[in-house]
Amino acid sequence: MDRFARLVSRALTVPVAFVSLVEENQEILPGLFGLPEPWAGRRALPVSHSLCRYVVVSGQPLVVPDARADDRLRTNPAIEDLAIVAYAGMPLTDGDGLVLGSLCAIDHEPRTWNEGELRDLEDLAAACSAELCLRILSAQSRSAQEVLETARAAADRARNDAQRLEQEAQAGMDHAELLLRASEELAQTSGLEDVRRRLRDLFVGVGKPSYVGLLVAGEDELHRVPDPDIAHAVEREVLTLPADAAFPSTQAMRERRMVFVPDREAMVADYSPEAVGFFDRMGFTTVLCLPLWGSRVLLGVLAICWDKRHEVGVTERATLTAASGYIAQAVERALYLDERISVARELQAAMLTDLPLTDHVEISALYQPAADDHMIGGDWYDAYHLPRVSASDGERTALMVTVGDITGHDMHAATIMGQIRSMLRQATLDHPPYSPATALTALDAACSVLPIEAGGTLVHARLDPADDSPDWTLTWSNAGHPPPLIRTPDGHVAQLVEHDILFHRSLGPYNRTEHQRRLLPGSTLLLYTDGLVERRRHDMHATVAQLVALLARHGDRPLDDLLHRISNRLADPSPEDDVVLLAVRTPVIAQR
Repeated sequence: MDRFARLVSRALTVPVAFVSLVEENQEILPGLFGLPEPWAGRRALPVSHSLCRYVVVSGQPLVVPDARADDRLRTNPAIEDLAIVAYAGMPLTDGDGLVLGSLCAIDHEPRTWNEGELRDLEDLAAACSAELCLRILSAQSRSAQEVLETARAAADRARNDAQRLEQEAQAGMDHAELLLRASEELAQTSGLEDVRRRLRDLFVGVGKPSYVGLLVAGEDELHRVPDPDIAHAVEREVLTLPADAAFPSTQAMRERRMVFVPDREAMVADYSPEAVGFFDRMGFTTVLCLPLWGSRVLLGVLAICWDKRHEVGVTERATLTAASGYIAQAVERALYLDERISVARELQAAMLTDLPLTDHVEISALYQPAADDHMIGGDWYDAYHLPRVSASDGERTALMVTVGDITGHDMHAATIMGQIRSMLRQATLDHPPYSPATALTALDAACSVLPIEAGGTLVHARLDPADDSPDWTLTWSNAGHPPPLIRTPDGHVAQLVEHDILFHRSLGPYNRTEHQRRLLPGSTLLLYTDGLVERRRHDMHATVAQLVALLARHGDRPLDDLLHRISNRLADPSPEDDVVLLAVRTPVIAQR
């Protein structure tokens, strides 16, 4: 949290910044920078001194150039006690969108906050909110771990029970095997699809049910988890059931108990015609529905169905109930992991730049995540207009584009990616006339001294309109990244192979070089990450040659179509790495 406060201080050039969480009687400061004592030592402020509470109450950013002139704030004692004059705060939210506090920047002098500063503060607040969500989930995970340890103790007892059942009767062997397999097969599951896949053969030895289904509880309904590998008619016909539907599974959800339907007569007597018709079409006769309990709430329902009448005795019911406990633990772990992956994906997507609107060049980007949801990557693209250096620049403004790849495939890589992107933007805009090499050199210098474990590759480029012709000039600096491609209007494709070393804090400051090339009207620049061309058991040079051929052949198509065509032809259907593509095309001269 202190790191986020420091980032705000550096990005917005303010003397004070902090991360606040607003409670009923006080404002907690888990992250702070520049706050004087005694507040810094206490890491808390009284509510009377809180400006962040206005962000929590409204759920909206609070941006004040001078608090002394603001009707809401001018009597706040923080103006005198903390020397707060200018204030900008962005909401911090949890996974449900509840506003917990604020990430704020404070100046001791009146200040007009510009749009770029507020965007940077908003980006940092989004990353900080994601970090808070992860910490909340981590605390919940520790609680789930305690439940898991209890379950493991229960598994030991189940194994002992299984041994006694084996001694008592041959029939008990099937039930003992089910418990053993459940404890072993479900202990290492990941997402819900993995749980559903392992359920497929788990109950084969126990009365041979014709179908075993998994339904997860929503707010007011049950959602069936389809088998990821085998299409079942039952899963195609009914994927969602309202909680008030007259079905055995929804009854088990509502009443929080096992529901047993021995035959069709009982189904007709106790359930709706829709339920009877459904079970007739599926060929089910006997149904057993077991609630799946998590550590705190009901997670869903396990539905076990037989196509012939099946007597479920006391021993079998006890065995299936015990097995449902293992399944519930696996489902709870899967829901936690799926939610964490979803948060990571949302964070990564939030950090990808909206492409600038321009009438002068055509620009398009494509991001394709890795097939493995756990492989959260650090690939990114960026594009933005540069300020005009002089009035003679005309209507066509220079454009900065970047494609990069942070080393790693986890939440840390995605977070570092967001920091590096913001730092590179700042380094570029702080060094007119916006040399790519100068910006990368400044980034290297910053990474060598800041506590950021950053490493990877990137291409940083500037496109400038020519003063005396419709041509454009490309200036680029390459930090160990795959070579960009240029396609001229006649279809010729060239690789821009000039490059320097990759960037990494252990390599220290490095004087980057840059290169230039004239771009004719209608030329196309293509930047990409190594996930497109580098795969196991494939020759990278051959894949790059395929990419060159595709760009030469289809490079005159609309850029969105071009990027999708390249991705469909080259990207692995189940990519092991993220893929980013960015294309820019200079305007074609209008025919007279």
